[in-house]
Amino acid sequence: MLAIIGGSGMAMFDELVDRRRQVVRTPYGDPSCPLSFGRVDGHEIVFLARHGYGHTIAPHEINYRANLWALDEVGASDIVSVATVGSIRPDLAPGALLLPDQIIDYTHRRHGTFFEGPDQPVTHIDFTEPYDSSLRDRLVAAATSVGETLLVGGTYGCTQGPRLETAAEIVRLARDGCDIVGMTAMPEAALVRELGLPYATLAVVANHAAGIGDSAHHVSLADIAVVLEGAIGRVRKILRTLR
Repeated sequence: MLAIIGGSGMAMFDELVDRRRQVVRTPYGDPSCPLSFGRVDGHEIVFLARHGYGHTIAPHEINYRANLWALDEVGASDIVSVATVGSIRPDLAPGALLLPDQIIDYTHRRHGTFFEGPDQPVTHIDFTEPYDSSLRDRLVAAATSVGETLLVGGTYGCTQGPRLETAAEIVRLARDGCDIVGMTAMPEAALVRELGLPYATLAVVANHAAGIGDSAHHVSLADIAVVLEGAIGRVRKILRTLR
């Protein structure tokens, strides 16, 4: 059963038929919202809105452990995360869709592992490649089948939020090798790896990052909303055909 985590601009997955909701309790507290189950062309899908159905949970306040534990508990076989990001790389214009293959984590004070507490063993995971290559290939195939361009490869710089970055911080991220910037890649990706599930992020470029292009002096939140309105429809087309 494919699990989809919706980010900003995607609080619902209206394509689900025979939809039902289920509240899942976890050892880590409550997930962002009840899980939505349904089918698309006969394929079972479970959907979770990362920020809650009303987009009320800020990136640093998301209970990532509860979200991912719940998806694993109900039988998710793989997880696609939809994430809104800013563009650092010059060739990534607002509206572009990208599959990153690497992450640099700039977050702090987030619960980044399931293995905490005196009764838990010290547990290391291999995180050399944080995204699953086979799931990324399936996303590329789905995009191709519906005539959408899905760029492949790039490093996601994950910042703490909820504020956007300064222009100087974006210069630093670019110097570090980041291509896009967002606020939700971590610890989500690491927690999924601890669960042993395939995971990929479909990143929606909503704006140029601070200090770049039309965001040289100001990031327009109104413009971001307009870009997302069009881009999320294209994301939905891809996810409807993902197999």
